[in-house]
Amino acid sequence: MSEDEIINANEAQLLGALGLADGQPLQDYVAYAGKSLPEGKTDFASREEIIAALKTVSDPEIMINIWDLGLVYKIETKSNGDVYIEMTVTTPTCPVAGVLPQQAADAVAALDGVGVVEVKIVWEPAWSFENMSDEAKAMFELF
Repeated sequence: MSEDEIINANEAQLLGALGLADGQPLQDYVAYAGKSLPEGKTDFASREEIIAALKTVSDPEIMINIWDLGLVYKIETKSNGDVYIEMTVTTPTCPVAGVLPQQAADAVAALDGVGVVEVKIVWEPAWSFENMSDEAKAMFELF
């Protein structure tokens, strides 16, 4: 598959996930990064390291990271070093909805001790301002 075909397939999946294609309801959107770790590896990235990596990914419109925005709902590290993350976006029509999950997957996959990263966009529960950290709320008020 060419790079353009991959981009078009990703865009089609995102539009479907956002319910913007063919009037479909909101669906899941998944981004992947990384590769399987060698068998026998037991030195995996910690939850704190994963959170630190997620904090490097910011919503470009408001410049607050996805962790402090409260967009990350679940982090699960598997016994082989793979990481599964559930996150959301502020609204289903968020213009960076297809970018943030891939950036999150790439950031976590770059850590030592992380295998394949799967970041899934979920729509329940819906995001709200209450999800934000106190620091993010303070920063948001500056805008």
